[in-house]
Amino acid sequence: MKKLRTIEMERLSVDEFKQADKISLIVVLDDVRSMHNIGSVFRTGDAFRIEGIYLCGITSTPPMAEIHKTALGAEDSVNWKYFETAAEAVETLKSEGYEVYSVEQAHGSTKLQSFAPSIDKKYAVILGNEVKGVHQEVIDTSDGCLEIPQFGTKHSMNVSVTAGIIIWHFAKTLLNL
Repeated sequence: MKKLRTIEMERLSVDEFKQADKISLIVVLDDVRSMHNIGSVFRTGDAFRIEGIYLCGITSTPPMAEIHKTALGAEDSVNWKYFETAAEAVETLKSEGYEVYSVEQAHGSTKLQSFAPSIDKKYAVILGNEVKGVHQEVIDTSDGCLEIPQFGTKHSMNVSVTAGIIIWHFAKTLLNL
């Protein structure tokens, strides 16, 4: 086997990406501190053509060199909006017909492998602060919580890793991969 060269990958231009069909998924970042995590979420969002990213609270917004360092330009292709709070973002999403799920370990959460997104619905997932997670007031207004099962000694994962797992779960189902 020989690695593909970039030119062989037939990547979309930013303009082509903007016009392309997206999966009906918005990722909401609730007070995410690390600009590297933010950039990584943009890059993964670009890879799977999500609808957009909502940046809330203390979450930094482009243009920022530290976001660009991991986003590698995906901050230009993936649509994004800023909200003062994740609660405000959830209110907007629900008024637009999105089902909203916090990604959090909570009583009554749904294990990710048991959650089957429907192609007929629009979704938003909320990822929380690296230390405190998703704000409780946001969980309270969510349609539910999704939980990634974990089997080691730690009970948390990096925000960007979590985003990758969650986005992949939606993409494989909604794109029938």
